[in-house]
Amino acid sequence: MRKAFIFIYIYLGMPTLFFILSFLLSILTGCTKTETTPPKKVSQPKVLVIGVVPEQNIFRQMERYQPLADYLSKKVGMSIELKILPGYGYVIDNFFSIPLDGAFFGSFTYALAHSKLDVEVLVRPEYLDGVSTYHGLIFTRRDSGIRTVEDMRGKRFVFVDKATTAGYLLPLAYFEKNGIKNYKTYFRETYFAGTHGDAIMDVLNKEADVGAAKNTIYERMAKDDDRIEKELIILEKSPDVPENGLAVRKDLDDSIKKKLKDALLNMQNDPDGGSVLKNFGARRFIETADKDYDPVYKYAKDIGLNLATYDYMNE
Repeated sequence: MRKAFIFIYIYLGMPTLFFILSFLLSILTGCTKTETTPPKKVSQPKVLVIGVVPEQNIFRQMERYQPLADYLSKKVGMSIELKILPGYGYVIDNFFSIPLDGAFFGSFTYALAHSKLDVEVLVRPEYLDGVSTYHGLIFTRRDSGIRTVEDMRGKRFVFVDKATTAGYLLPLAYFEKNGIKNYKTYFRETYFAGTHGDAIMDVLNKEADVGAAKNTIYERMAKDDDRIEKELIILEKSPDVPENGLAVRKDLDDSIKKKLKDALLNMQNDPDGGSVLKNFGARRFIETADKDYDPVYKYAKDIGLNLATYDYMNE
């Protein structure tokens, strides 16, 4: 056997011998090994998760925002999932843990999120009357006997949420202007309703004596319930601030930001978009920048709030 191997080595040469042995080894290996085709990677659908603050109850919010999300999904080419947050502060507290790619922020919630999360605002709605802002209202029942800030002393006041403009920041500015340094001792009781709609209904139903909420929700509810106009009276109206705007995380891909922005800014030129806008209660979306929130930053500064360290969770 040794002589035969030497003969093959001499006759064929080392390179040829190496080729034959490699060929035989591959045949033997092929007899024992089963070739498998690696499974094809299933491309996961891209999803954008957008948060919505609880201005009204969850069902009303979904009725209003879901058609918009469905429309944007088609235009942007990505599935858009809505998350209705249980409280205004949750949109900030859980922005990265949910995680969210963006949210429709109220003006104060946006100011907080911009300071704490560095989000970037893109657009906000312009309503059917051409207005793209809202203001805060302080209101009571007509039969309450309350007409001045002095009449409020010792009464029960309902806020919306510590992270809202109309439902907390603007009432604080109103108290400051009228010399109320500590509202907790000025009123018999104060509490947070959680939504603008609940704050309005609590005053209407005599659960609270005085309340604060945003005018757009107040007016929307008044169309469905004539008791609001008949039985409530507005005591104070604040200056205007930007309506709820869509802001996204700053590191979101620029091409996605552009698609979202373009789709929203051009909805009124598309029949399907026009129908969605009508359901949303707007005639179009308009471009929005951080400087549009200067009045909110000013309110916070005037009453001594540091947005970067502000505790926005309700007590």
